[in-house]
Amino acid sequence: MTTLFVAKESRDGETRVAATPETVGRYCKRGFQVLVQAGAGEAAFFADQEYTEAGAEIVADFATGCAAANLLLKVARPTLEEVEKMKKGTLLVSFLQAAQDPDPARALLAQGVDCFAMELVPRTTLAQKMDALSSQANIAGYKAVLLAACELGRYFPLLMTAAGTVKPARVVIFGVGVAGLQAIATAKRLGAIVEATDIRPEVKEQVESLGGKFIEVAPDEGAEEASVYAKEASEDYKRRQAEAVSASVAQADVVITTAQVPGKRAPLLVPDSMIAQMKSGAVLVDLAVEQGGNVEGSEVGKTVQRHGAFIIGTPNLPATVPVHASELYARNIQHVVDHIVPSKENDALELKLDLEDEIIAGSIAMLGGEVRHPLTAQALNPEPAQS
Repeated sequence: MTTLFVAKESRDGETRVAATPETVGRYCKRGFQVLVQAGAGEAAFFADQEYTEAGAEIVADFATGCAAANLLLKVARPTLEEVEKMKKGTLLVSFLQAAQDPDPARALLAQGVDCFAMELVPRTTLAQKMDALSSQANIAGYKAVLLAACELGRYFPLLMTAAGTVKPARVVIFGVGVAGLQAIATAKRLGAIVEATDIRPEVKEQVESLGGKFIEVAPDEGAEEASVYAKEASEDYKRRQAEAVSASVAQADVVITTAQVPGKRAPLLVPDSMIAQMKSGAVLVDLAVEQGGNVEGSEVGKTVQRHGAFIIGTPNLPATVPVHASELYARNIQHVVDHIVPSKENDALELKLDLEDEIIAGSIAMLGGEVRHPLTAQALNPEPAQS
C-alpha cells in the first residue's frame, strides 16, 4: 500500500502546501493512506480539521511522517535537516531546482531518496495537468503587475477628470511565456499601454490578442523554435534585442522581466545602461531574481533604487498568493500521483516508476542512488569556469 505524507514547508516565506483538503479527499477515495503534518496548510488558510474531515491523519512532525510514508509531497526543495529525516527508497515529489542550490540534491542522492522534480515535467499535452511551472508562473505574472502598480507613483489607466487628463502608464514585458502573458493581460485590465518582446517571433499573435504591441526582433538565422521558457540567445541577438527595446524601455513606467533558462543562470536583459535611460520613479520587477536576475542590480528579497528607478526583487511570488497557488499546485501533484500510482481493478495501489514512460523518464531527477536527468547532473557536476 502506498502511504502519502504531506509535509509542512519549513523554508522562510514558503506559504504553499503540496495538498489541499480537496486533493486529500481524492487520494483517500482512491484508497491511499494520507498523513498530513500538523499545521501544513495553515499559511495557505487550510486548517488541520479540514484535512481530517477529508480523511487524512494528522502527524505531529516531519520525522514521524517520513518514517511511515513511501511517497513524500512537498512544494519547495527540502532543507538539509529535512533530508536527514527521510528514509532510503522514499519518492519525493516536489520542486528540486538543483541549479539554484545543489546541496539538498546531493544530500538526497547520498540518502538514497528518489526524486520526481516538478520543474522537470515535460512540456507536452499529456503532461499539461502536471505542469506546476506554468500554474505557478501564471500567478507570478499577475502578482508582478500588482507589485509594480503599488510601487509606481502614478495611475495605470487613462483617466479623464475635472482636474485634467491622466495619461495611462506604459508597461514593457520581457518574455512572453506563461508569466509574461498573464502580466500582459493584468496590465491591460488595469488600463496600461503594454509592449512585449520575446525571442520567439511566433508569439506576436498571442501578445496582440491580449491588446499588447509586440516589439519585433529578427531571430538568429536557423534558430529553432523555443519552449515557453527562455533559451540561451546569441550575443548578436541580445544586441539586436537591446537596440529594439531601448526606446520603449526609456519611455516605460514599468518593466517586468520573466526570462528564465532551465538549469542555467537567467539571461541579463536590462543592463545598467538601459536603466540609466529610464524615467525617474520607474519600476522594474525581476521575476528571475532567484536565478541571477534579468535586471542588473536586482537583489533577492529587496527593492533597490538605481538611477532613480526602483528594482523589485521579491522572490517566490506564487507564495504571496497562497490559497490559489496551493490549490493549483496540489492539483498538479495529484495528477502526478495518479500517473505514477495507476489504479487498476482488484489491484493494490503500488508505486510504479516506468522509465519507458515519457513523463516519468523526463521528470525523475534521481532514482536508486543514481542521477537520472541531465539538468540535475549538470547542476551537481558543473563544468569548470573557463579562464
